[in-house]
Amino acid sequence: MHLHDEARYRIFKLLEANPALTQRQLADELGMSLGKVNYCVRALAEKGFIKVDNFRRKDNKLAYAYLLTPAGIADKILVTHDFLRRKMDEYDALKTEIEELKREVGMTQQLER
Repeated sequence: MHLHDEARYRIFKLLEANPALTQRQLADELGMSLGKVNYCVRALAEKGFIKVDNFRRKDNKLAYAYLLTPAGIADKILVTHDFLRRKMDEYDALKTEIEELKREVGMTQQLER
């Protein structure tokens, strides 16, 4: 099973900040279906990147805590590095495109005068 790097990055980030999030809350935060989040969480657990612990909530219902394992923390670092590199590349490409559009608009405005 290969999880998309961005999905892994976002899941790691959310679970690290709040291990007690439910899969439904994760789905809402990520804009994913509950089924996809369930698939991702299971895949991360099978790979040993997260550990799933049971606990009782205040309302005495059983809940889960999703904890990053040392392997999960290491993978989060790699995924974060790749995510940052990809976003920087996107930023550079967008910056170049904006400069080209500015030149194009500038030439159009000069022709209209």
